[in-house]
Amino acid sequence: MKKLFLLAPLCIYVSQVSAQQMKPEETEVWEPEPVVVTPGEGTAPPSDAIVLFDGTNLDKWENEKGGKPKWKVSDGAMTVVKGSGSIHTKEVFGDCQLHVEWRTPAEVIGESQGRGNSGVFMNGSIPEGYEVQVLDSYNNRTYSNGQAASIYKQYMPLVNACKPPGVWQTYDIIYKAPVFNDDGSLKSPAYITVLQNGILVQNHVELKGNTPYIGKPKYIPPGDGPIMLQDHGNPVSYRNIWIRKL
Repeated sequence: MKKLFLLAPLCIYVSQVSAQQMKPEETEVWEPEPVVVTPGEGTAPPSDAIVLFDGTNLDKWENEKGGKPKWKVSDGAMTVVKGSGSIHTKEVFGDCQLHVEWRTPAEVIGESQGRGNSGVFMNGSIPEGYEVQVLDSYNNRTYSNGQAASIYKQYMPLVNACKPPGVWQTYDIIYKAPVFNDDGSLKSPAYITVLQNGILVQNHVELKGNTPYIGKPKYIPPGDGPIMLQDHGNPVSYRNIWIRKL
């Protein structure tokens, strides 16, 4: 044991001498140079973002049957029309940064899961996808892994960061898509980080699979898929949706 105690200071000394003999340039990395991205001013997206909804039309979206969506577009927002079905992007995405602004109805109707319910699904091409829950969770108790900003039925949010009904809110979602082997088995799981209204509510959580209402989650190929917004029967609105491929 005494020999070990004597060796420790010697190792530290050798390490310090070695560091002093190095030049600063030896630990500098110059290539490649990061691509320049211009941040958006105010609510504008960054320069490399794909704008999925700018408040004017639903040209980049389709309904569950591949047809034209029947959601209402007015005053720069799209609003769920009950019974018209969920909508998803025409383009598919894998690893990404997604920005979504959403608003539950100012008129409070219902309680628990029946109040301002919708959802943002990463990979809406698989059954019951990977859902970040949208719900009016302002003074509205429900099961914790089903409230706003939960990864539905998997992870409750770290905090309740909801604003009152009728007020616009934001989700900024960092998504790492799952990867599958050629035989369909899982090679690496999906991960999600979520900021709600600028507050971290999901910290790089590992998804257990899809997010079903009933039953256990499971992974279903493919890894990439469209972004889906849910029609859950409540007139939830969305605006200023953009995405960056990572």
